[in-house]
Amino acid sequence: MSRLTESLARCALVLGLLLAAAGCGAPEKDRVTVMVPWSDAEFQAFHSVIKTFEDRYGIDVDVQVTRALTQQLDAAVAADAAPDLAVLPSVGAIAKYQAGDSLRPLDVDTSSFVEPLRELAMADGDVYAVPVKADIKSLVWYDHKVTKKPPATWAALGARPESWCLGLESGPTSGWPGADWIADILLAEEGVGTYKAWVSGGKWDSPPVRDAWKTWQDLVGGGTLKGASTRRFSEAADGMADNTCSLGHGTLSAMAFPLDQVDRYAYVTPSPDQVLEVSADFVGKFTDNKSADTLISYLASPQAQRAWVNGPGYALSANEEVTQYDNSTQARIAGMLRSGHTLCFSAADAMDPDVSAAFYRAVLNFADGAELTGLLQALDRVSKEMRDPPPPSPPSPLCGTPNKD
Repeated sequence: MSRLTESLARCALVLGLLLAAAGCGAPEKDRVTVMVPWSDAEFQAFHSVIKTFEDRYGIDVDVQVTRALTQQLDAAVAADAAPDLAVLPSVGAIAKYQAGDSLRPLDVDTSSFVEPLRELAMADGDVYAVPVKADIKSLVWYDHKVTKKPPATWAALGARPESWCLGLESGPTSGWPGADWIADILLAEEGVGTYKAWVSGGKWDSPPVRDAWKTWQDLVGGGTLKGASTRRFSEAADGMADNTCSLGHGTLSAMAFPLDQVDRYAYVTPSPDQVLEVSADFVGKFTDNKSADTLISYLASPQAQRAWVNGPGYALSANEEVTQYDNSTQARIAGMLRSGHTLCFSAADAMDPDVSAAFYRAVLNFADGAELTGLLQALDRVSKEMRDPPPPSPPSPLCGTPNKD
């Protein structure tokens, strides 16, 4: 063999060894994609949990953040390009995707999660989503250093002179603060039976529902309602800090009080029968990725839930095994999930997604001065269209009473 041939052979051998070494490198990590709507403190808490998962299991998680989650998830599912996991903020969405065979059943034990949140994510005995983050919406907030403790009924609150912090603008879901408030009033004033009948397809243009809208309007006053459709909810909530308004309505996570000032704020629950409007963010699975099963089981675990609720954002856990909270205000509110209260799932979040979107638009139009009868009749038409042909019904029950600690 000539020297040139020998040199070429040695080079080929070295090149082959190098290529073989490259091909025998560490295998590519498993990857899970998850679509979420969270930002700021809520996202920070979630991301911290995800980082712990990645380090422990060696699985990469690709988090896709979008404020227009419903629209983007619908488009992804239609294009057969759904993420492995996605946050489902409504049981209406769970029912829709489950009926369309887009959601995969989960092999996850959810028996430690409170009612009704556990059963709302089930169908025919199978679990289709896990309530990884919960909230209580039936809270009226005030600065106890500035404002006298308000009464705990909507009628008595209407007689108080304090001003309300109200903003309805919230990106693609603008209007939700008013929708939550109207539902909360209806639940407290008319009771569980009327509430469930309405959420399950009852008439909008009916005396109980109409009265709830009017009570909300009278409560906040025309001056506060005017301009609320373009006022950001977060900016309105900040009004208590600078004393431009006195009372607020909503979840602790939505109010987003600074951690070093949260003890300034107290709350009452305007419900004579101890009935609370609650909500949850569920996570569902859209593919057969086995690593996604590992992630969703981890997110449902008490360990991950404890880390999540003690991160930023004041999340609550619906897992009854999670009782330790670093923040005392957060701990007291979380205790309401296990204290024997009747919990009713948020009305808009239990409706068909198209109906809830119409509800939000009607709230914005009402704030801008639209006549109520026309809005309610339009909502009845939207509801009828959604029932013809009949859509998948929201899972039952909408309300439940967990056992006390």
